[in-house]
Amino acid sequence: MPRKPQAYDDYGSAVSQIILSSSDSEFLDQLIPVLKDATLSNRTNALVQSLSHYSEEREADIETIGLTKHEEFLGSVNQLQKVREGTVALTAEILELNQSIQASTEKLAEQKQGLVNTRAVRQNIADASDALKESLKILHAVNHAHDLIKKKRYYGALKSLEDLQNEYLVPTIQNKYATQHRLADLIQKSIPASQKTISEAVMTDLNTWLFRIRETSQYLGEVAFYHTEMRRTRQRERVEKNDYLKNFKLNSAIELVFDEIEEFDVLDNEELQIDFTPLFECMHIHDALGQIDRFRSDYAATRRQQKDLLLPNSVDLESEEDSSLSSLLEGIAGFAIIEKATMRKVPQLRSAVDVDELWDSMCQTAITLISKSLREVSNAEILLKIKGVVALFIQTMEGWGYSVSMLDNFLLTLFDKYAELLKRRFSEDFQEIVSTDDYMPMAINSVEEYEKVVNVSWFTQEKSAEELTFPCVLPFSQMYPLCCIDIRNFLNQFYFFADDHFQHPNVIDDTLRKSLDELLTQKVCQSLVERLSSQYLGQIVQILINLEHFETACQELEQLLIRARSSTSAGGPVTLSATEQFRSNKKTAEKRIFELVNSKIDDLVDTAEYDWMSTTSQTEPSSYMQTLTREIKELIYFDALSHAADKILALPLSQEVKHINPNGVAALAKDVQYLVEFVGGLENAFMLQQNLDELQQTVALMQTDNVEEFYDVSTRNRKYGRVNALNGPVLLEKLTHSVEGPNRTAQAMANFSSRFGLR
Repeated sequence: MPRKPQAYDDYGSAVSQIILSSSDSEFLDQLIPVLKDATLSNRTNALVQSLSHYSEEREADIETIGLTKHEEFLGSVNQLQKVREGTVALTAEILELNQSIQASTEKLAEQKQGLVNTRAVRQNIADASDALKESLKILHAVNHAHDLIKKKRYYGALKSLEDLQNEYLVPTIQNKYATQHRLADLIQKSIPASQKTISEAVMTDLNTWLFRIRETSQYLGEVAFYHTEMRRTRQRERVEKNDYLKNFKLNSAIELVFDEIEEFDVLDNEELQIDFTPLFECMHIHDALGQIDRFRSDYAATRRQQKDLLLPNSVDLESEEDSSLSSLLEGIAGFAIIEKATMRKVPQLRSAVDVDELWDSMCQTAITLISKSLREVSNAEILLKIKGVVALFIQTMEGWGYSVSMLDNFLLTLFDKYAELLKRRFSEDFQEIVSTDDYMPMAINSVEEYEKVVNVSWFTQEKSAEELTFPCVLPFSQMYPLCCIDIRNFLNQFYFFADDHFQHPNVIDDTLRKSLDELLTQKVCQSLVERLSSQYLGQIVQILINLEHFETACQELEQLLIRARSSTSAGGPVTLSATEQFRSNKKTAEKRIFELVNSKIDDLVDTAEYDWMSTTSQTEPSSYMQTLTREIKELIYFDALSHAADKILALPLSQEVKHINPNGVAALAKDVQYLVEFVGGLENAFMLQQNLDELQQTVALMQTDNVEEFYDVSTRNRKYGRVNALNGPVLLEKLTHSVEGPNRTAQAMANFSSRFGLR
């Protein structure tokens, strides 16, 4: 290894060492480092001065020696002269060598400077490279985040930005001397913009999802309705197998337990799949951004807007397919199902208050739209279809936990309208049936026709169909079975409204009773009473018979209404005022018949021409009696007999008849016997004959030989109890049996009068 040159602060000692060198090689060895050091440090002049100074000192020494030792001095001078010459030569060589070394040194310095500069550049390059690598890491993280945004991996992008901040940006910004400080600061300032981009992108996806959800709301509601209809069908099948299950409605705990095996997710099935991922992601992103409150508010506002867009301005209730109403309710159902599902899946996003508020608003709007269109509906069947759709909607949404009380109350409005239309339609039907009836006994031509009439009418025939001979005649006119058919249809139509879902069964029972009562009273009974003004006795009799059957029908209806009650909690009897109306108006009909029949009887009896003092005995009943019995037989009316008996009895009591002989009594007795035999051949003869008891006993009294029996109270009560106490003596007084007959009769009459205080 080369020896390192010695550094000199002063060349005096160096020069002394050089001069004192023992040999030329040692001299050069000592001289060269000094020259090199002087050249490198630019102190060549100092070396020359040191050499000159050393020379001067030596010259001074020589001069001193020369003065003292001249010879030695001269010798020394010569020697010194030689040395000087050598020194000058050596100096020249040194100067030459110095120039050479200096040139070499400058070149070396230049090379060293170049090396230094190169090292600095390399260091700068290394520093720049390191800085660039760190910057590239930052930029790569930024680009990665934006790539994730493009790939819709928003949470990953947000997480990437967060990691970028924590690992690179924040530490770099905190180090003010870091090369990437400015870049990190710039990127840090762009983070909010990137986060906003993520927020806007995820909201764009959410809005797209919300739009699709709104577009599929109706279909979702349709699927939900179909599922509810399937549950209805399964429940009906279960009720058919087990009647006890009819006490449990749809959505009851029992029904839900039975239907567990038929699991169906209305949000995820073969027909429809609702993916809530965009909503979850959007909420997660806003939660990470600390914007959850604003997102919750924006989402609620968006759903309110979608709700408004979902509801139309009007609905058409009279379309044949009910598409308008179904679309409305299916859309509301789908929207509400999404809301309820959102609340269950993300409870912190949608509160029950928000969801119920939207639900109530949609229900109120739907009710308003339907109510507005109801004014144009005049067909009860359309209302029944509307009720069916609304009931399906109610049962579907009740299963999702929504309150349906508002809709249940609206069904009352629908029912009132339905009952009104039914009553109006059946009122017209009853009116037409009553007005077009022929009021003749109904003719039946076959067993099939008879069974049809019996099945629809409240009528019990004493004889079975096999015992009847066809054609036959039923007592009522054809209006009665036609009205019975309408009554049954009316009942069925009313109870159709209670099918599937109706929470007010007592309202149906009460309204049905009142409506049926009103129809029977005003449209049937009153119409029949109005026709009693007719002068045709046969028609009035038929009206009376119809009234009797309608009274029976009303009594049967009262029992039927009890059995058919919709409300299982209702109790007590059901009373129709129409029952009493038909019963009381039977008397009106009877009175009218009395008027006509009595008038005809009066006319017939007035034609009677008894010869009370006839000399011959009559062998045949009088013609008026034969005509009278034919009329009674034709009328088949009980009280006509009573009136006829009274009228006949009045004949011998007439003041114009002064005397009656046995032949006159015999003629009267023959007619009475003919009447009694005729009545004996009628139905209910036993009851009918009671109307003739007074007439029979009076004739028997007039034919007795022992008139004293009449005046004996015990005998009279037994044999002549129905004979009027005043009429008997009058008739007995008119009888002429013999000469003493009148005296005996007069005496008996006197005894009778005195006994009872009569004058």
